[in-house]
Amino acid sequence: MLIDREEENRKRIIVALDFSSEDEVLRLLDQLDPRLCRVKVGKELFTARGPKLVKKIHKRAFDVFLDLKFHDIPNTVASAIRAAASELGVWMLNVHASGGRAMLKAACEAIADVDCRRPHLIGVTVLTSLNDADLAELGLRCSAPRQVARLARVCCEAGLGGVVCSPAEVAMLRAELPREFLLVTPGIRRPEDTKGDQKRIMGPAEAIVNGADYLVIGRPITRASDPAAALEDYISSISGVVPNPY
Repeated sequence: MLIDREEENRKRIIVALDFSSEDEVLRLLDQLDPRLCRVKVGKELFTARGPKLVKKIHKRAFDVFLDLKFHDIPNTVASAIRAAASELGVWMLNVHASGGRAMLKAACEAIADVDCRRPHLIGVTVLTSLNDADLAELGLRCSAPRQVARLARVCCEAGLGGVVCSPAEVAMLRAELPREFLLVTPGIRRPEDTKGDQKRIMGPAEAIVNGADYLVIGRPITRASDPAAALEDYISSISGVVPNPY
């Protein structure tokens, strides 16, 4: 899919709506400007409030990243992806890269002919809550960066438009993969922010310099006393930042 890079770069911040209450979500959205950010709907919110809330968010002019991390047999994933694209009109959605090449290709094929604007389909590599010790416990005898690189290459070869990765892997992937391949980066924290359950973190400006396309930020914005001001602070911190050439 051809990407309008100017349009895409206008809103690099994706605010994670990590709530279960519709009222909390709508109160937050009332404080944010859809011209300045996009939003992410994850498992907790989607399970609690479902597709109807996604449609309400769209009516407020926010682009939605549907973060459900589909991982199942190819046909099941393809059906879910097709429904998310055609019925919900989301801007971005994701699958687990560890589902395998056949599943990834089926997901790509499922959105190839949707009538609405085709969403970005990206793969989840290694969760930012995991480190090398966690992978070893799961029987993966490699470092987190090595596993991320392996899965990212499979995603690219299968036709996906990008991956979710931690800031620690951004520079490595940007040097190895095509420039149009999107890197979506959670684990973004300023020095004053708490880490939460993130283990592989980085500041916003550094992540952009290293080649991140989008920064996923939750609690430092959503739990701030003034979410709009926190968003503006993050936007200011990356304004004018130029990625390193690769």
